[in-house]
Amino acid sequence: MIHKTAIVSDQAQIAGDVTIGPFSVVGPKVRIGHGVTVANNCLIDGNTEIGAGCTIYTGAVIGSAPQDLKYKGEDTKLIIGENNIIREYTTINLGTIEKGVTTVGNHNLIMAYSHIAHDCLVGDHCVLANCATLAGHVTIEDNVVIGGLAAVHQFTRVGKLSIIGGCSKVVQDIPPFSTCDGHPARVYGLNLVGLRRAQVPAAVISELKAAFKYLFFSGLRKGHAIEKVQNSALKSPEVLYVVNFLNASSRGITRAAKTPEAEAAVS
Repeated sequence: MIHKTAIVSDQAQIAGDVTIGPFSVVGPKVRIGHGVTVANNCLIDGNTEIGAGCTIYTGAVIGSAPQDLKYKGEDTKLIIGENNIIREYTTINLGTIEKGVTTVGNHNLIMAYSHIAHDCLVGDHCVLANCATLAGHVTIEDNVVIGGLAAVHQFTRVGKLSIIGGCSKVVQDIPPFSTCDGHPARVYGLNLVGLRRAQVPAAVISELKAAFKYLFFSGLRKGHAIEKVQNSALKSPEVLYVVNFLNASSRGITRAAKTPEAEAAVS
């Protein structure tokens, strides 16, 4: 199941049912799990582990050296979980010595020409649309959607079940459950479609709407708005998650869009 033109190191650990297409190259430190399909003209190198059931399309470059001038060839890692779809010409780099590992979780769709830089952490069930770009040390929580051509600044954290519009410039942390868009990105309200698809109860969505109104559309300073939410009757785990996320932010939180449509989205 390995094409005769593929170059696979005899030191690589390849499960017996892996398919590797023409002209692909697999390096000596690579480990590939059961049922993985690697298309033609791919490069998989470095200390890279790929979990079972992944599909890697034409031209992807997985486990290449970090694009970081401080990197001096240290033996860092890339760990990719199970059942990921990695489309054409995606690039995913190894970690740097600062953190040591780049991690991609399970059941993600990473569309063509996307880039996941060194030391990133991508959760489960995420979608990176075409040409989405993550700089180094970015954290993407579970069930996030990043639109095409969007770019996320280094050390930024993107909260779970959020969605970022195409061509957005993300320079600060994206709140969980939010819809964000723009250059720079701004909060436009809740990701209602994502919340409903995730079967979040209507009562919880109502609480999140009320919390977002305090946190982003009241005109209050961050600390005062958080205090208002903490002293309110809004006690669902999802609301508490948002509050904890905001309190833990080191880059600062993406601010609200000041438009009637954005304010109406949480009214």
